[in-house]
Amino acid sequence: MLGDIPLTSDDRVLVDFRTADDAGVYRWDEGPALVQTVDFFTPIVDDPYAYGQIAAANALSDVYAMGGEPRTALAIAALPKDGPGADVYKAIFQGGFDKLREARVALLGGHTVSDTEIKFGYSVTGAIDPDHMFTNAGARAGHRLILTKPLGTGILATAGKFQRATAAQMQGAIASMVRLNRDAAAAAASLPRGDVSACTDITGFGLVGHGSGMAAASRVTLVFDAAALPVLDGALDLAMGNLPGGGRTNEEHFGPDARVAAGVAEPLRRVAFDPQTSGGLLLAVSPEAELTLVDRLRAAGITAARVGRVEAAEPGVRVRLG
Repeated sequence: MLGDIPLTSDDRVLVDFRTADDAGVYRWDEGPALVQTVDFFTPIVDDPYAYGQIAAANALSDVYAMGGEPRTALAIAALPKDGPGADVYKAIFQGGFDKLREARVALLGGHTVSDTEIKFGYSVTGAIDPDHMFTNAGARAGHRLILTKPLGTGILATAGKFQRATAAQMQGAIASMVRLNRDAAAAAASLPRGDVSACTDITGFGLVGHGSGMAAASRVTLVFDAAALPVLDGALDLAMGNLPGGGRTNEEHFGPDARVAAGVAEPLRRVAFDPQTSGGLLLAVSPEAELTLVDRLRAAGITAARVGRVEAAEPGVRVRLG
């Protein structure tokens, strides 16, 4: 989509859209660099307060995935004139505000427009050490792949819209989506420089899509162990009858550069392409630091999983799932 947009010639731009990274980074003359992102979407759950929390956590995640510290946010909302009522809108904004406050991020204001469908999210600005930031483009062969949240939010959200998911299953998905990636990012940043070679958060393009982006930017191939993928309760059982539209798009776009082993069950394959909202971080970590990172993540209450490895680039193959 941005192929016809001229590339910037400003050498203060350290990261932009060319590597499909989670946020942009701009270097000032001195001090920390500026990291910026924006994200908003239509309701993914029925509870307006939870929706606001998820939208905030999702937007903040892009800054955490770069190794940055979010500082301020501007709300972005599209609200129908004949919508559900002021109490619903208030709950959405309150949920987002409370999540920003948990993250110690200041809400400066925002902008609303009238639309036929509710949309909500944030533009987030933060600070980042330009000499110690995470990007898509550094994954090295031999490094291990660590995932910090389970997969399946897209499938469960779709099932929830049609009352096919249980209350417990939806509660599990919501609990995962509202959790900030702050602690996971802090654990990764606590390692010596170079031990984390790449990082991205898993959102709308799913595990395969975001893995493909990391592989392309780093010129490597990512190999995922299907049996090791963490999955939310109910997602595998519901995968066949509740594929989100984004899941189909992900398969069409990223499937040609992915190789899925014949032994991978179809529900698990669908989970791998499932579009996530406020998903976890995917980290490429040196073998020497892997156990230390997993221990620090678990100490922070994060159930991290080793889900694969980085290999030298295989022509025509960005992701393997087997």
